Amino acid sequence: MSTVLHLRSGVCALVALLLLSVSAHSADQCDNGADNCNKWTETSHNRPLNTDDVTYEQLKDMMSTGSVQLFDVREPDELEAGFIPGATNIPLGDVEQALRLNPDQFRELYGVPKPGLQDSDFVLYCLRGIRSLTALEIARDLGYSRARHYAGGYNEWIQLEPQ
Repeated sequence: MSTVLHLRSGVCALVALLLLSVSAHSADQCDNGADNCNKWTETSHNRPLNTDDVTYEQLKDMMSTGSVQLFDVREPDELEAGFIPGATNIPLGDVEQALRLNPDQFRELYGVPKPGLQDSDFVLYCLRGIRSLTALEIARDLGYSRARHYAGGYNEWIQLEPQ
């Protein structure tokens, strides 16, 4: 009987930890959908969240000097709403395959040079920084050790960029 009681209290503790973990994770999500989500934009435009992040100001500076290889990992139909000038679209689902192409194949398919493994001007973005972070992980796994992402994404860009 004491073994069953001990097992039951252990299971209850695990369930409590699981529920706490799920509620903490859901606090990071946006409740009002993508259009009304300011979670990333409130924190990223003036300071990087970590060294993998590019801020709005950093991206603008990179763009002004022509020292950025910018890739939008959203789906093609999302680009109808707009995109950051100079970006090349590689949907998230195609990122791994694209980065495995040889440089000639990459240029032929995307119309721009393939980023180098050590390029620190290789920047990925999406709408809010979630998919670009996934794309960044894929790039890093393939050896792009200095690739970065614009955590604020297009959502932040349209809020901060003069119209």
